[in-house]
Formats: sequence, C-alpha cells, structure tokens
Amino acid sequence: MIPNTNVPRLGYARYPWKLDIVATVFWVGEQPTANNPTPNDKSSWDTKWMENFGGYDDPDPTKRTEAFTPVGFMPKQNPFYIALPYNDVISYNSHKPEAAKMIPWFKQCFTRSGRTVLKGQWVAIRHGNRVCYAQWEDCGPFVTDDHDYVFGTARPKNTNNNGAGIDISPAIRDYLGLKSMSRCDWRFVDVSEVPAGPWRNIGENNHFVRVQKVEKEREHTAISSRLEELRRMRDEYFKQNGAGGVR
Repeated sequence: MIPNTNVPRLGYARYPWKLDIVATVFWVGEQPTANNPTPNDKSSWDTKWMENFGGYDDPDPTKRTEAFTPVGFMPKQNPFYIALPYNDVISYNSHKPEAAKMIPWFKQCFTRSGRTVLKGQWVAIRHGNRVCYAQWEDCGPFVTDDHDYVFGTARPKNTNNNGAGIDISPAIRDYLGLKSMSRCDWRFVDVSEVPAGPWRNIGENNHFVRVQKVEKEREHTAISSRLEELRRMRDEYFKQNGAGGVR
C-alpha cells in the first residue's frame, strides 16, 4: 500500500469537489464495443493518441508494472489521465460559445480560436482515503457538452453506465484500488497543488517532466559555458606565459 499524505486543500473554493461521481475505466487503444462505440486510438484533441502515447495502454492487471505503466514499453505521455464530458472546441478554428464564460482558466490559457484550453489540465481524484492526480486528455463518458456539471454544480447528465461522470485510466484505477462503476470524488487543481507521486514522473505532456527537461538543459548549458570559459582562460595563460613554462 502506497501512503497517501498529500491531499489538496479542502477549503480551496475556486475548484470545489464533485462528490459521489460514478467512474468508469477507459484506456488508450480501447476498441469499440456495444456499450462503448467510440474507439480510443484517438482522442477528442489528438488524432494520433495511441501513437503519441507510445502504444496500447493494456488494462489487464497482469500486464502492468508496479510503476503503473503497461508492460513492454515506457509511455511517452502521462499514464495518469482522465476524460470528462465536455469539449471546448467545435472545430479547428472555433470554440463553443459558452467556453470563455464557463472555463475558469480560459483567459490565461487561450492562444487561438479552436485550440483547446482543457487538454492537460490537472485534477485530483479521491476514493476512500486515497487521492490520485491526473491530466485531462479526452472527452466523455458518452457526452461532450455537459459544462453545467464539469464547471458548475449540476449532476452529470449522462445516463449510461449508472450515470458515469468521469473516465479514469488503468493507472488511476490501480493507484486508487477501485473498480469500474465505483464512485469517487474529483476536482480541478492548479499545477502548484500537485504533490510528488508517480503522476509526475512520465510523459512529454507532463508539466513536471517538461520543467525537469528545461532545468537539465539549463544545467548542461551552464556547464558547457563554464568549460568554454576555462578553456579560454587556459589558452590565454599559455599565450602569455608560453606552453614550455608549465611543468
């Protein structure tokens, strides 16, 4: 059992908890079924989701590692991901009319019409006394226009799968120890609220991995600059004193 000591602030009013929400499990590469006709080789925002993820996120517990990843490959994106039933864009060049009003971080993240401001947003998911953190990477279950639930106070309007209101990845399922159709609580969190945990370790889409990459690049640049400065000082010394004078 992994200890869970990092719980987001319960009194943080900007993003209140959505309580007692039915969660269903989905995964990158999931094939369509009678109950779920939408394939997950692509997402609402990524037509090459399975390719960009790095492969099939096999939900079979016997084919997963203790690091919450599928056996056989290291995902290129965060394996802790979710879907919520709202998509902010209509097409490549337009947002839904309510998006700017309903999405709390719309103004801060907007870059152009038609580019989602939702993809990659962090959430906290609570089940029992455990809390997991994940990124929003797809839309569902079943509906993509339920802004009153996702950003408001309404209950999910979806009626399928016992009124499911969130899809969770196999990594989240395994970390929280819940089954599909279990109930959980969830809420949005700012990046600054996301504590240390396996959700911070993997993925080109992961804020923390990107920050680590930038820091390593800066460190490498600083070391390279220092070495170049030392070489310059050495060459200047030899020029002034002559190489033969050094023993």
